[in-house]
Amino acid sequence: MGFKGRDVIAITDFTPEELLHLFNVAKTMEKYCRSRLELLKDKILALAFFEPSTRTMFSFQTAMHRLGGSVIWFSSSEATSIAKGENLADTIRMLSSYADAIVIRHRFEGAAAFAAEIADVPVINAGDGSQHHPTQAMIDLYTIWRERGRIEGLNVGVLGDLRYGRAAASFIYAISMFKPKKLYLISPELLKVRSEVRDYLESKGVDYTETTRLDEVIDELDVLYVTRVQKERFPDPAEYEKVKGSYRVDLKVLSKAKEDLMILHPLPRVDEIALEVDNTRYAYYFKQASYGVPVRMALLALVMGGIE
Repeated sequence: MGFKGRDVIAITDFTPEELLHLFNVAKTMEKYCRSRLELLKDKILALAFFEPSTRTMFSFQTAMHRLGGSVIWFSSSEATSIAKGENLADTIRMLSSYADAIVIRHRFEGAAAFAAEIADVPVINAGDGSQHHPTQAMIDLYTIWRERGRIEGLNVGVLGDLRYGRAAASFIYAISMFKPKKLYLISPELLKVRSEVRDYLESKGVDYTETTRLDEVIDELDVLYVTRVQKERFPDPAEYEKVKGSYRVDLKVLSKAKEDLMILHPLPRVDEIALEVDNTRYAYYFKQASYGVPVRMALLALVMGGIE
C-alpha cells in the first residue's frame, strides 16, 4: 500500500483502501498492546510537541515502545534550543539526524508540511493549527469500523467547534471519504466550518446540512462526534465568551437518540458531555482513546518499515 517512508500530513492524503489496510493491521496490533514486539528494534522516534498533549503524545510513546523501538521527545519549546532563538527548520534538521521518524505538533498551520520538506525521515502530523490532525481521524474512523462493522452509509453529526477544531475538521474530511448517508454539521454561527472544508464536501458530493440545533437532528444520527469549544484557538477572547457552553450532551438530549447511537469525542472534554453519559451504551469516547495505541502502532510499523 506504499506506507513505508511516507509523510503523514493530512487524512486526505490517503485513500479509503489504504485506511482499511491500516485498520486491518491495527486490529492485529490490539493483541500486542500489553506486550512487546520487535518490529522496530533499533529504530528511534522523535516527538516534537510544541503544544500540550496527553493522549496523542503518550499513545505515540506507548506505541513505539510496544513495537520494540525507542523514543526521544520534548513537550515544550522552553525545554529546547528554540527558547534560545533556534528556528523550526534547524530543530527539524537536528531531529532528522537523530531519529528514524518525527512526530510533530505545532500551533501553526502548515508546520508539519514544512517539517516534511526539511526532514530526511518521515514526518507524522500530530496536529498543526486548526486544520489537520490525521492520526486522530484515523483513530476516529477505526473506532466506527471496529465497533460498528462498517463506516459507509451512516448518518453522522459533528458537534461543537467546527471552525477552529482540527480534530473536527480532520474527522469531517475522513468520514466524507466513506460516503456517509448524510452529514450534519452542528455548531453556533460563529463556529461554522471554514470555506475550504465546505468546498471539499461539495467536491465529494457529500449530502450535508449545517444547523445550530442538536435537538432537531439527534434522532437521525448513527454517530455523534462531539468536540469542545477550544478557548486556546480563539484570536479574540470576547468571541470565545459568546459561544462557550453552547452545547451539552446529557441524558435529556439523548432521550430522543437511536438505541445504537455512538458518541465519539477526541478528548479532552470540558462540560460538553455530561458525566452521566459515561456509563450509558452511547459512550464510545474512552474506547476510542484506547484505540490510539494499536492504530498508532500500525501506522508507525508501516511508515518505519516494520511491516508492509
